[in-house]
Amino acid sequence: MSWKNTSKRYGTLSIGLHWLMLLLLVAVYACIELRELYPKGSDPREALKTWHFMLGLSVWVLVVLRVYARLTSPTPRITPEPVRWQMLSAKLVHLALYGMMIIMPLLGWLLLSASGKPIPFFGLELTALVAKNKEFAELIKEIHETIGVLGYYLIGLHAAAALFHHYYIKDDTLTRILPKK
Repeated sequence: MSWKNTSKRYGTLSIGLHWLMLLLLVAVYACIELRELYPKGSDPREALKTWHFMLGLSVWVLVVLRVYARLTSPTPRITPEPVRWQMLSAKLVHLALYGMMIIMPLLGWLLLSASGKPIPFFGLELTALVAKNKEFAELIKEIHETIGVLGYYLIGLHAAAALFHHYYIKDDTLTRILPKK
């Protein structure tokens, strides 16, 4: 199998990035949800928040590579071709997912910066993007959390659509992005 996309199938780079991004997003969401199991200020809670930040920033790093791969490779055609409204819906959901994967890590970085907290990234401490500003931090936190909740729905819609196409419409939407046996 080629690492590049063809007109019929995604290449190993796109497939690998797709599934790696899913795993990263699951981990990002799991860390922020699981932190609620621990009291504020406890070591496990702080560790989960730190992992949430670092994995979130990893999403941002990888989405840059993913966008590059998407823009420089053909998108495999779906066979049989879906109706126009489904193609438009798919493009809008993909655009929203990419937007989320780009903006959410940046909002997290801004939030930590405006809160005056360190920005951890696997042993590094990244530079603050803005000066400490409590009101701005509260605004960014609300936006970040709202988009995070919307992300559950976007990811769910994306997965449901893939399963709908695979099991009901019986086209190759899903199989184009699955690793080859």
